[in-house]
Amino acid sequence: MPFDYDLFVIGGGSGGVRAARIAAAEGGAKVALAEESRMGGTCVIRGCVPKKLMVFASGFAGAIEDARAYGWDVRNEGFDWTLFQPKLHAELARLEAAYRATLLRVKVSIFDSRAVVVDPHQVRLADGEVISAAHILIATGGHPHLPDALRGTRVLTSNDIFDLPALPKSILIVGGGYIACEFACILNGMGVAVTQYYRGTQILRGFDDDARAHVAEAMRATGIDLKVGADMAAMTEVQRGTRVKGSDGTEQVFEHVMYATGRNPNTIGLGLEAVGVALGQRGEVVVDGYSQTSVPSIFAVGDVTNRMNLTPVAIREGHAFADTVFGGKPSKADHELVPNAVFTQPELGSVGLTEAAAQALGPVEIYTTSFRPMHSAFAGRPDRVMMKLVVATGSRKVLGCHIVADGAGEMIQLAAIAIRMGATKEDFDRTVAVHPTMAEELVTMRIPVRSA
Repeated sequence: MPFDYDLFVIGGGSGGVRAARIAAAEGGAKVALAEESRMGGTCVIRGCVPKKLMVFASGFAGAIEDARAYGWDVRNEGFDWTLFQPKLHAELARLEAAYRATLLRVKVSIFDSRAVVVDPHQVRLADGEVISAAHILIATGGHPHLPDALRGTRVLTSNDIFDLPALPKSILIVGGGYIACEFACILNGMGVAVTQYYRGTQILRGFDDDARAHVAEAMRATGIDLKVGADMAAMTEVQRGTRVKGSDGTEQVFEHVMYATGRNPNTIGLGLEAVGVALGQRGEVVVDGYSQTSVPSIFAVGDVTNRMNLTPVAIREGHAFADTVFGGKPSKADHELVPNAVFTQPELGSVGLTEAAAQALGPVEIYTTSFRPMHSAFAGRPDRVMMKLVVATGSRKVLGCHIVADGAGEMIQLAAIAIRMGATKEDFDRTVAVHPTMAEELVTMRIPVRSA
């Protein structure tokens, strides 16, 4: 009996849309896609895109102060959320429409519905319709983790920030990962009094220790009350917001509390375990290098697999899946040397190994510098840039690059190309500096600060 479709994708985020488009346009497959929320997924609707627009918006307070220092007669009348928010949602609607148009252009059938897996070749939509497909791709992404005890309370997650009717005067953010730190900087820049609790010894676990410390210092310098080794011991909802007792015994009332303590894969209620798809400890779909699950006809890409939860990685995984199954080109998404950026203020850009990870593999040399950039120094701001190279002593290859600076995300993309190509420290040294720029420091660090 023939299938209704060659491929049925569950999830309209970056990975699912890329897989559907490539399978249809380049693989000649008959493709359908179901999305229960909005096309574009976490990145476009409630993640990277709206967050980055808020990063831009929050940065203008500092830019206005700098403009005065540079001789401009400008005034800061405060940030107006009611002017920004409608434009934000209009831009998300435009992008959602673009994603939808991309799929329709290559004749992908779109179902605005939740879909669950019935068996290895069938899915059921919310209205009860059952559709068959030769292959099923799970690309349902993830959702913010919220402890069960906090469900039904006023506590926010990152999903809720974009829909607030008004900016709060104060907020407590619980968490120390990139989402917590980014929103702490965003809201602080918009004029909100921000307190941040993180129970660990330093924020941004997994990033280089020097970079983490530099970002933490910079956040505190901008007025964020960042407390490490701290957690929320008790919470009581009061008329003016939420009274929080910290693990250090202090008590304070915040207008809002936001939890940003990680994300979990969206696999609950999809029917995967019932058909034999293996799930991991956090509910993630277990896949091999080709994104194939324990059921041969079912694949999974993106955050739902909890491999490397970054939008460009999900796109690469979706493309590799389509090439493998429908393009006759077996392909594995490469998860090595993936650059990433944390859009704090200043930004953190990173690619390759941290100093600690590199030391575990063999002897290394560490090159690092910290300085006041020209732009900030002239404006009278105390900001400092940090740049760091981790170099293998034997091969001389640059194993890691870590930058904390305005525009670090832009710089790390270019540094990643060189490191990906196997550049040595001497290759960096032979490269002529672009002057005057911050980035020139990447090619002028000559003397290691330490070896290990």
